[in-house]
Formats: sequence, C-alpha cells, structure tokens
Amino acid sequence: MKTKLKTALNIQSISTSTQKRRRIFQLAGLSLAALFCGISAFSSAADPVKIGFLVKQAEEPWFQDEWKYAEQAAREKGFTLVKIGVPNGEKLMSAIDNLGAQKAQGFIVCAPDVKLGSAIERAAKRHQLKVFSVDDQLQDGKGQAITSIPHMGISAYEIGKQVGASLLAEIKTRGWKLQEVGAMRIAFDQLPTARERTMGAVDALKASGFPVANLIDANLVKSDTESAYNAANIVLTKQSSFKHWIIFGMNDEAVLGAVRAAEARKFTQDTMLAIGIGGSKSALNEFAKPKQTGFFGSVLISPKRHGYETSMMMYEWISSNRQPPALTLTSGTLMTRSNQHDVRKQFGL
Repeated sequence: MKTKLKTALNIQSISTSTQKRRRIFQLAGLSLAALFCGISAFSSAADPVKIGFLVKQAEEPWFQDEWKYAEQAAREKGFTLVKIGVPNGEKLMSAIDNLGAQKAQGFIVCAPDVKLGSAIERAAKRHQLKVFSVDDQLQDGKGQAITSIPHMGISAYEIGKQVGASLLAEIKTRGWKLQEVGAMRIAFDQLPTARERTMGAVDALKASGFPVANLIDANLVKSDTESAYNAANIVLTKQSSFKHWIIFGMNDEAVLGAVRAAEARKFTQDTMLAIGIGGSKSALNEFAKPKQTGFFGSVLISPKRHGYETSMMMYEWISSNRQPPALTLTSGTLMTRSNQHDVRKQFGL
C-alpha cells in the first residue's frame, strides 16, 4: 500500500515538473516570438522608401516634366523613385506586380484607362501598396470616382472655360466677325477630364453668343498629335467656308496637331487662333520659333505640383502615415509667347 502511494506521489511530482517545464518553454517561445515581431516591425519601419510613378504616355512632355519634378522630391527626401510607362491595362497591372516584388510601399498613377480604378485598387491592396492618382481621377465599374484613392488633378471644366474666354477676348481684339469663325473642338470624350476641359470652352463660347452652328467636333481616335492632325484635316475638308478658325482641345499636343493640319491648308497666325492646356515643352518649343504661329497660347498647369507635390505627399504618407487630402485641384494661367517667362516664374518653373 505504501509502495503504491509512493509511486503515485512520484508520478504526480514528475507530471507537475513536466508541466512547469512546458510552461517555461511556452513563455520563452512567446518572448522570442514577440522579440522577432519587434525586430520585424523595426526592420519594416527602417526599410528604404521606394515609390512608383506610373504614367500612361511616358513619351509626352507633360509626363516627362512630372517625372523630372518627382525626381527632385526623391533627391530631397532620399527615397527611390521607380518610373514606369503604362500605355495599356496589361502593362499597368504588370507594373503594380513589379512594384510589389521590389517591396515598394506605394505608387502614383495616371492610368491609360480611368475605368481600371477598381482593378488598380485591388492590386494595390494585394501588394499592400498605397496608391495616389494624378491628372485623371480613377473610376469604379459604374463610372463613379473612387474617392478612397487620393487624387490630384486640375479644375478641368473651369480651365476649359478659361480657354473659351481667352479665345473670345482675342477674337474681339482682332476684330473678327463671329459668323466667319469656325470653332474646332479636338474631342476625346472617352476621357472624362478631356471632355470637361473642352466642354468648359464650348460653354464659355456659347454664353458669349458664339454661333452654335459654327462649333465643330474633330473626334480623336487616340490622344496624340498625329490623331489630332488627322481629325482636324477631316473637319477642314468638310468645313471649307470659314474665313477664320479657333482651335481648342484637351492639351497642347492635341491642339498643335490641329494647328499643323490648318497650316497645311494655308491658315496662318492671322487667320487662326489656337489655345492649348498644359504649358508643356511642346508649347514652349512653339513659342521659341522665329515667327509666331497659329498657336497663340496655353493655359499653364503646373507639372511641378503634379510631380513634386504628389511624390512628397506619398513620401509623408509612407514615412509618417500622413494621408494626402482626398482631392487636390490645381488651377492655371494663360501663357503666351509674350508673357511666358513671367508666368513660368510665378509657377516656380
């Protein structure tokens, strides 16, 4: 009986000792796990900041300028900037995967199609990337702006109205009769901001009594200079009765395409008047020509703000968890051959 009792006590003692050792190992394991988590979190926080900047038409001067100013921000803050051209949806999604593989923390994007917004948002979440849209605001499948993604763009409609008002003022200065003037809208309505810009100009013209019948659309197939040249050429062939032409479109490059088409039809600076949007290098090159062309001016919008400020805000979001405003809209100023230096100086360019 005593032997059985002693055996039972020994078993109980061994069991208690085993439980104690198991508990010690568990606590040690938890401590090590916590330590490793702390090290991991510290390493993550200390990782160098890497930011992608994705644009739909890398060859365009506007996007080259955005990249240039984004690079300035990268130099100032010491982060790595990854510049990628994304001319279509497939390359865009591949670029986001690429940034995820590079362990970037966020990206700024001007998408080739704003309706890719939901897919972009999903891809960003999958790779734990912060996303900030620039120039063209992203939309969901219903065509609604995705307000959960911060955006910097221009007040497109208001800038369009500014173009229309500037065209009217110059028509008045030149003493042209409205009935003899054709107004060519270089239209790319599948892009919302392009439609807003050009319809702003149309509404400003209508409000001042410009003949509605004289408003002619030149519809783009693609948003580039060659497509604008071809679209304008069709309009000029069909509408040969106007003595003068005014031309406006979504950006400088589209307007310049139409100017080249009008020049081929012997229209000069005395018989046509074109105003672009952007104040890009294309506009500056036009102003630098020895003789004034039909390209009268451009509403300058700041590529510095769109490149530098978005990059700075993304950096602060990553490094300090300071989320950018949901919507930032920039304004513009009419820049002409005569005032270009003063206007650019005002914009810090």
